[in-house]
Amino acid sequence: MVHPDQVKDAIRHALPDAAVEVEDLTGGGDHFQVKVVSGAFAGLNRIRQHQLVFNALKGELASEAIHALALHTSLPSTPLNP
Repeated sequence: MVHPDQVKDAIRHALPDAAVEVEDLTGGGDHFQVKVVSGAFAGLNRIRQHQLVFNALKGELASEAIHALALHTSLPSTPLNP
């Protein structure tokens, strides 16, 4: 089980300027919806943006502590909703 604050902290460690919202979708600490806004995404396509976030959570994903991750990324000047 992973606490939403742990997810947020891991992403902020990798992307210090990030604004991060984490929602535990099932209450079980293994299915999350995450929204990340960061200037580090400038010039990157959506796949590269997501790879940066996945890399920040690689331990939790590899161990399957996080089983599912719905991810939305954007730059500070763009809306979060896809």
